[in-house]
Amino acid sequence: MIKESAWLIITLLISLGLQSVSVSAKETKGENAAIVLAAFGTSYPEALTGIMNIKKRVEDACPGVPVKVAFTSNMIRKIWHKRIHDKDFKAANKSLPPDIFSVKGPLATIADLQDKGYSNIIVQSLHIYNGEEYDDLVSYVKGLEAIKTLKTKNMPFERLAIGRPALGANGDVHPYIDDIKEAARAVAEDVREAQRKKAALVYMGHGNKYYSSGAYAELQDVMRSMYPDAKIFIGTVEGFPSFDQVMDKLKAEKIRKVLLKPFMEVAGDHARNDMAGDANTSWKRRLESAGIKVVADIHGLSENDAFADIFVRHIKDAAKDSGIEICGEK
Repeated sequence: MIKESAWLIITLLISLGLQSVSVSAKETKGENAAIVLAAFGTSYPEALTGIMNIKKRVEDACPGVPVKVAFTSNMIRKIWHKRIHDKDFKAANKSLPPDIFSVKGPLATIADLQDKGYSNIIVQSLHIYNGEEYDDLVSYVKGLEAIKTLKTKNMPFERLAIGRPALGANGDVHPYIDDIKEAARAVAEDVREAQRKKAALVYMGHGNKYYSSGAYAELQDVMRSMYPDAKIFIGTVEGFPSFDQVMDKLKAEKIRKVLLKPFMEVAGDHARNDMAGDANTSWKRRLESAGIKVVADIHGLSENDAFADIFVRHIKDAAKDSGIEICGEK
């Protein structure tokens, strides 16, 4: 009788131990995973549409996973924080997500999630190409990854991963040219719209003074090969290719009408002022001064579901590459 009781106790303890291991494994693989969408940000309420569209597409693809938005721009965050107490602004923008007024940077957003018990976090860059903003974001994530505690159980993170920007990043695992081709396919409707309007398609990208923005030139080349019947030109606010270089090509090809669109995640300040503004320095006014008819379309790339889904795929790639079980990826 005693022997039988002992075996029952042993069997019960083994059973409970196995159950404990099973639950623990589940928690470390999926239930403590979260996603941070890191965008430069925008102060224009109407321009938030693109960012919120990406967030919705990610939430639909990863049900049950917390998805937080972070802005990398200190200046943009300060603008939103000041609006917390602006009753008139809030009354005029009732549809805005409440948490946008307290939006944080990537580091603070990651820290908040870690404090709530999320130790597997994917930080998805919402930037267009591998430039200054993306490089800084990588540095933040690598810095957090470098944290080592004496006891393994006290490590703040199990895994941190970063998803590459829309036009890809350096490396041989996910060749950036494949991402450029994917982006070119995602904007097919822009090409068709320009053709319907019997106009050339001119994109304004952001670019950077300190980083090569040659990805835009490569994108232009890919798009011209992909859509041989269309006239496509891409320039940047900063760096290469410049507006003057685009203008020279438009003149050389005797273009008389263009569809002008931002090649930016959101249609914020650059799109509304530098691209389509009333000042004589805007792209629209400069093109018109050269005798070119301009149809300006002020919509960010991420308002387009096909483009927003690029970031969903990059999240899934980051999950798979880092071993984080999330969004159906293992």
